[in-house]
Amino acid sequence: MLKIEEKLDLSGEIKKIDLLLVLKKEVSNIHIKDIMRACAFLREDAKYVQANYREGFAKAYVEGFILRVRDLKNDKTNYEGCVDMDELKKALKLLKDQRAQIELEENYDPCFSDLYVIMSLYTTFVLEEPVHVVGTPFPGGLEVKQLDDTYLCPVKDKQKDNPRAVCGFCIAEQDPKV
Repeated sequence: MLKIEEKLDLSGEIKKIDLLLVLKKEVSNIHIKDIMRACAFLREDAKYVQANYREGFAKAYVEGFILRVRDLKNDKTNYEGCVDMDELKKALKLLKDQRAQIELEENYDPCFSDLYVIMSLYTTFVLEEPVHVVGTPFPGGLEVKQLDDTYLCPVKDKQKDNPRAVCGFCIAEQDPKV
């Protein structure tokens, strides 16, 4: 079980670099076999995606997942500034509630769940990027895009009330063309 909240003082400001160090410590406790198992979980979960998008979807998720784990482990950037505490608390509550729900499911994978939390927090609050990497495909030929400093998601509005989605705290905006 992750100890992110225990390692952060949520009563005051948290510097991005401090959050990064906590996330790096958490990801260092995850073995490569666990990462491989999480990727297998993603591939298995992709079987529910429309057949003509399935392979691209699985490839984008698995590669994005692996690359971001590697990026986090190797991140030596000295990030400036503080985390938006209201958004971080909202994200931690959502992720905790999601975990409580999915722990009851038959196909629950604690390893995937841990990595999902770590990567969601890293991309959103440290990198200030969307949870889904730019180019992640969605049914209908849609994908996450970047327009200057703005990230556009084709499904944010449709997923914002989904208790299993991280759209509620993802920095991407709804793509107005969708």
